Amino acid sequence: MDILEKIAKETREKYSDIIDAPRPEIKRKRMSMEERAAQFAPFAALTGYHESVEETEDAHTAANESGGVYAVDESEVWSS
Repeated sequence: MDILEKIAKETREKYSDIIDAPRPEIKRKRMSMEERAAQFAPFAALTGYHESVEETEDAHTAANESGGVYAVDESEVWSS
């Protein structure tokens, strides 16, 4: 018997009283996925970051395509 089989056997023996027990019934209504996700929405620390990166990328892409240098005002980039 290899070590993994031995550990599996010991675990089955240790938890034999609960391993095949039915799941407890929940007395309250389960939350929908949308409700669960909404709990974490206020913690989006970088709200607006993606849009800011896209704006900066667009500005630099336009400058590179025209062959010129384009300075971006920091207030335009970091305002959200």
